Amino acid sequence: MKKHFFKSKEEVLREFSVTLSGLSKEQVEKSKKLYGVNELQEQEKEKAWAIFLSQFKDFLVIILIIAGIISMLTGNIESTIVIFAVIIMNAILGTVQHLKAESSLESLRNMASPKAKVMRDGQKIEIHSKDIVAGDIVYLEAGDIVPADGRVIESFSLMVNESSLTGESESVDKYSEIISEENIPLGDQKNMVFSGSLVTYGRGVIVITAVGMKTELGKIASLIKDTKEKATPLQVSLDNFGKKLSISILILCGVVFVINFYHGVNLLDSILFAVALAVAAIPEALGSIVTIVLAIGTQKMSKENAIIKKLKAVEGLGSVSVICSDKTGTLTQNKMTSKKIYVNEKIINVEDIDLNDNYQKMLLNFGALCSDASSEGGKEIGDPTEVALTNLVRKFNISELELRKEYPRLSEIPFDSDRKLMSTLHKIDEKIYMVTKGALDILLKRVKYIYDSEGIREITEEDIKRIEEVNYEFSNNGLRVLAFTFKNLSKEKALIKEDENDYVFLGLISMIDPPREESKEAVTNCLRAGIKPVMITGDHKVTAVAIAKEIGIFKDGDKALNGIELSAMSDEELHDVIENVSVYARVSPEDKIRIVSAWQSRGKICAMTGDGVNDAPALKKADIGIAMGITGTEVSKDAASMILTDDNFATIIKAVATGRNIYSNIKNSIRFLLSGNMGGILSVFYASLVGLPMPFAPVHLLFINLVTDSLPAIAIGMESGKDDVLEEKPRDINQPILDKNLSLKIMLEGLLIAIFTMIGYYLGFKNGGAKVGSTMAFAILCLGRLFHGFNCRGKNSMLKLGLFSNKYSVLAFLVGTFLLNVILFNQSVGSLFEVAKLTTSQILYIYVLAFIPTIVVQVCRFIKYDLKEK
Repeated sequence: MKKHFFKSKEEVLREFSVTLSGLSKEQVEKSKKLYGVNELQEQEKEKAWAIFLSQFKDFLVIILIIAGIISMLTGNIESTIVIFAVIIMNAILGTVQHLKAESSLESLRNMASPKAKVMRDGQKIEIHSKDIVAGDIVYLEAGDIVPADGRVIESFSLMVNESSLTGESESVDKYSEIISEENIPLGDQKNMVFSGSLVTYGRGVIVITAVGMKTELGKIASLIKDTKEKATPLQVSLDNFGKKLSISILILCGVVFVINFYHGVNLLDSILFAVALAVAAIPEALGSIVTIVLAIGTQKMSKENAIIKKLKAVEGLGSVSVICSDKTGTLTQNKMTSKKIYVNEKIINVEDIDLNDNYQKMLLNFGALCSDASSEGGKEIGDPTEVALTNLVRKFNISELELRKEYPRLSEIPFDSDRKLMSTLHKIDEKIYMVTKGALDILLKRVKYIYDSEGIREITEEDIKRIEEVNYEFSNNGLRVLAFTFKNLSKEKALIKEDENDYVFLGLISMIDPPREESKEAVTNCLRAGIKPVMITGDHKVTAVAIAKEIGIFKDGDKALNGIELSAMSDEELHDVIENVSVYARVSPEDKIRIVSAWQSRGKICAMTGDGVNDAPALKKADIGIAMGITGTEVSKDAASMILTDDNFATIIKAVATGRNIYSNIKNSIRFLLSGNMGGILSVFYASLVGLPMPFAPVHLLFINLVTDSLPAIAIGMESGKDDVLEEKPRDINQPILDKNLSLKIMLEGLLIAIFTMIGYYLGFKNGGAKVGSTMAFAILCLGRLFHGFNCRGKNSMLKLGLFSNKYSVLAFLVGTFLLNVILFNQSVGSLFEVAKLTTSQILYIYVLAFIPTIVVQVCRFIKYDLKEK
């Protein structure tokens, strides 16, 4: 079937068996059965209780639940309460985050027009938009929201803003004539209107061609529903890490259980010993600490104009290797600005305009007079192109309002989409001038004379060729061009369309939506960080390439594709060329998803920016979806994981740097937790092998994991980070968070802590029995891990990092040490934690033995890193 823009309006009316008198009641019911109703299908939301229960699927959590049940059965109520408190707290945190998820389809539904004027049974009536059916004749006027997709039957200067669908802010002129090209992008289908668009000017009559889920808005709703969110690299890494750790713990616990049973320990105590080891091995607070560190990161980013909706996106930003960015408003200012003029056979930059030159002054004055826009008190009113003309004269301290007061408009022919012209009449220096502006291709056919240094003379073929060459040069540099003509009338009169001929050509004014001042530097930083910036826009290819070249996105050898060219490519072809394509123009929502998917298929972490409804599916599909806070629709904000409050590309690069530092901090926190836990595991495992009594009570291990571990881990997560983080390349997503290098460091540091823990255990066991030995082992492990928190702040020694450069680390150490001392010195509290009373020399031994591993690590750091960097 031919597309409706490719059909004549008579053909479309015949297809739906309707006339301008509208549908009958019978036809309405038939249309509902045939084409459906005008409503977007709602996606069924997951129940809160189901989300809560899903939080317990994690293998580490299952092991903890089993450990908690065994603790309860063996009478360790304190351990049971603490274990289940941690599990429930993590589940609540996860549920709350999930319930903040998208309501994209709900936002789409809210975009629908509540009322619409239709013709039914020969009468014009107003009905709710959900009652619109395919074939309805609908009347539109300025201020209306288009209720469904339709073919324009009549247009009276009809202009529609389709920015929510195409991403381009300028209103589109609509007409009823047939379009002869069969394959054209949505933004060029000028005889069609689309659901959710806003009528900004004029009026029109349309026949509805698609309703509900079959509209362009409905197709986007389907894409959002069908698009699956991709897990961030951290989620993937932590999931893999959790599975491997769980399997290792189960194997280790099984081995310990068998060894103890072999040594003659009874079955119940062997089980309890294995459970204690599981508790020691599992970093119970890891999930909460990662969440807290990410939450702290979101606060930091919010101060930098980046609001994070989904916590995992904070870390995901640090992995980004491709940023697909919208052009209008993100890379550019979203404000048309005059760039160059052509008058008296000269191309002149706006900065070089000389008002002492009569030709240049005349062109600027005519631009302000033949315009309806105004700029007053910092408020700009009117069409963006006309605002650019008024801002141009204001640049030279000329007020368009004063100019119009001095030379009032005597008559006018307003702009309309058929003529593509606007004409006004003014009395200037006792002469009557008719001034006309519009598209060059239209005006040039009506020009008979030219005004240059020879005065007003007949225009020649050479003049026309030169003007066309200048217009081509401007257009090829992405500039939008307006032509200005005039003629003198013998007397004042009411202008009619027949007057628009026999003009004198005056000149051209070109304009562009210029790049943001900070865009060029941001793109440079982007490339420095090993990230490829890609421009995706609804604008034309020539304009997009011109802007991309200016800010450094498009370089020699790069390619640009438009929507038609992209659609003609197979996924394999796109996969092969995608790394060389820097600009995509006139693309559809499906195209954007294909672009993101193609990058992801190459193993890249892809960020996508957008502000329109058309961007929502790709924002959801991307690893990091970034919506615009100022110009963005609610739909795009719902689908995104991050919102820019300043709509600025430079903010993304700042967020990338923050994301990289946060990932580094999370990795350091994990290192701290696991190396400390490794100290506990090796101590328990050693005691089991040699047949010693258990060195720790379960409550000891829970106190260490949940109190003295949590505070330093959070403090490490608040480390300010490196200044040169953008010099690094994006990390490989296939690289696990626990790589060989980190695993070796964790093993060695854990072994070091375990050695001095067991030395303390032997000292206590020898001089006071098993309980004193257990108390000293607990205190050394606890304090040793608190000292170890300083080791995990970065790769350098504390001499380089500075002890007080992270005040939270110092505070965490002091609080942890205080709580440990309360347990050791206060007998009533100590009895709850199963600790023995210690002598002064034993307390001294604890502090010395706990501090030695940190001294060893710090000396190694100084030799390996600090000395090399000097």
